[in-house]
Amino acid sequence: MKNLLFKVTHEASSQNELSLLFPRVAFGLSMALAHGLGKMPPVEGFISAVGSMGFPAPGFFAWSAALSEFLGGLLLAVGLFTRPAAVFLSLTMIVAAFVVHGSDPYQKQELSVLYLAVYLLFAVRGGGKWSLDSVLRRG
Repeated sequence: MKNLLFKVTHEASSQNELSLLFPRVAFGLSMALAHGLGKMPPVEGFISAVGSMGFPAPGFFAWSAALSEFLGGLLLAVGLFTRPAAVFLSLTMIVAAFVVHGSDPYQKQELSVLYLAVYLLFAVRGGGKWSLDSVLRRG
């Protein structure tokens, strides 16, 4: 007896792909435009803040964070190098949630934790069928 509840149809596959496309674009563009763009290029205040967190070579890590948020967000949005971009974004969100806001109440950590959860999804799952990664694999 077939279990029709779990039958995967083309429509279900398309719905699954949409369920990846929308958050990939939304979370990628949101990170790039709302958080990363303002850090490009890193100003001295941001570099000093990174240094005060105990990071060696604060200029390097400030650029890393800014590029991760801006370029990584754009790459995630279009689905190009999705997994590596999501890994870098995840690392940046770990620092934001647990270093920058580590002693703050959860309400201050929440946004970083939510971004982290989504980026971990894309680090594991990839960009899906409707991504540039998928187009390049087919070509």
